[in-house]
This record gives sequence, structure tokens and C-alpha cells, in this order.
Amino acid sequence: MSPVALAELEPISEQEMSQVQGQAMMTVDHVDGVNHRFTRVTLGVDAETRLNADGVVMGGDDSGADLDIKNFALGHYVRDDTRVQIDGNTYNVDDVVPFEGVEPYLELAEREGQLSGFRFGLNQARGTLSGEIASFSGNLNLKINDADGNPVDAMLFDDAGVATNHRATQIGLAGDDGTCSQCVPLTNLLSMDIGVDNGDGTVGFTEDLFLAFQRESVDWQDLGGAGAIQGPEGVFLNLPTSMTLDMQTLQNGVQRERTHYVDRGTGMF
Repeated sequence: MSPVALAELEPISEQEMSQVQGQAMMTVDHVDGVNHRFTRVTLGVDAETRLNADGVVMGGDDSGADLDIKNFALGHYVRDDTRVQIDGNTYNVDDVVPFEGVEPYLELAEREGQLSGFRFGLNQARGTLSGEIASFSGNLNLKINDADGNPVDAMLFDDAGVATNHRATQIGLAGDDGTCSQCVPLTNLLSMDIGVDNGDGTVGFTEDLFLAFQRESVDWQDLGGAGAIQGPEGVFLNLPTSMTLDMQTLQNGVQRERTHYVDRGTGMF
């Protein structure tokens, strides 16, 4: 004899449904902007990572690249077990302080039925990013203390000292005419804390980390819907750092975090 199964689908009562809890693995949102319609697919996952890459080059042509970072790394190893790390915790030497990412998403921007661009981002992100930045297109959101000790937004400049967020090679303070008054090469900035300054020496999660690719200028909507971040044509990296630095610190160079298990110090690269 072969077994026989008898079953039927029955509706679940509202009372039974109220006792069920869960979270969607994937959500899809549609947002109407001023010039574009956005479709965002978000994954309900989070991750902690530490990775190295010999180089990241995007948007390249005969004249250069929109983004060119050598010896790229996310997260780091601990050198000093007495130092409070980015997340407010202390670790043992050789422990990993990971780069944390929560709810990654892919978003498409459309206008008149045509794809204008897309971006990859994280609903929440925190960690260290290291590398030798030869060319940068995007926002860094880093602050520098001016001559009076007041924190002001750092600006990006090209080789000629002209302010730009496209293929910038220098960072610093602008003069009255908008050009560079005090600048250093972006390669002086070897490691950055990505996140939001909590005001107590620790770093909180940011909602604004994303990498975008556009065939035209796109105003990407804040995840909270409060505003927009404009990404021009090409590759655009929105990199919110929590750091406020003195100009002297930038001129001396920001030390690279330890990004390999075998610590060779300044002889790593």
C-alpha cells in the first residue's frame, strides 16, 4: 500500500496572524524625484568584512580615471590594544576591527523610460577605509580646523588647485577666490573613519555611503527622504567620513591602519 496524504489550504485568522513575526529578505521601493524615478531593491542582511585589493580603478579613459585607489582596504587589524577603536571597543593585538555594512541596496534611476544611472549603497555603514587615492570623484565629507580652530568642510581640488569633485587629486582649504590656499595630495590621507562622529571619540553608522554610475547628473535621494546628493556624469563615490583634522596633520600625513595580519609598519607598501 502507498500512503495517502489529504490536505487543504485554510485561511489564517487575524488573531493567529498577529502572533507571527518576521522580516522580508528583500524589499522593493519606488520613489519619484524631481527629474528621475527611482527603484530601490534592499536586502535584509548585514555583514562584517575585512578585505584588501591591489587597486580599484573605475571610469577610466586615456586621460585618467574617475576613481583610482591603490592598495585599497576595508577594516583593519589592531596594532595597539590600549587604543579605543572606531566602534568604541578595545581589542587585543591582531584582532580584526571589521567594516560593518547593514542592508545593502541597488537603486536604479530612470528618466523618460531610459536608465540614467544606478548605485550600490548601504543603509548603515561604519569602519575604516584605507588606500592611496590618486584620483577621486565624489564627496569625502571630511572637516579641517581652520586658522581659528573652527571645523570647516574640506574641499577637493585638481592638480592646478581648482575646486572640483571630479578626478580630484588634492584636499585642503580654499581661499577667498575659491581656489586652493592650503592643499596636500590625497595620497597623504591613507586611512579614513567612515561613519558619523558621535562627539565622544567614537563613530556611529552612516546612511550615506554609496557608489554610483551615471550617464547624466542624478540627484540621489537620501534614504530618509530629507534631501538629495547630486552625482554628476561618470563614477561617483559618496564617502562620509567622521574625521576632523588639523591642516598640520594632513600635511604630515594620516597613518595607514594595519590592513595585513603580518604588520610591516611603514614598509608595507
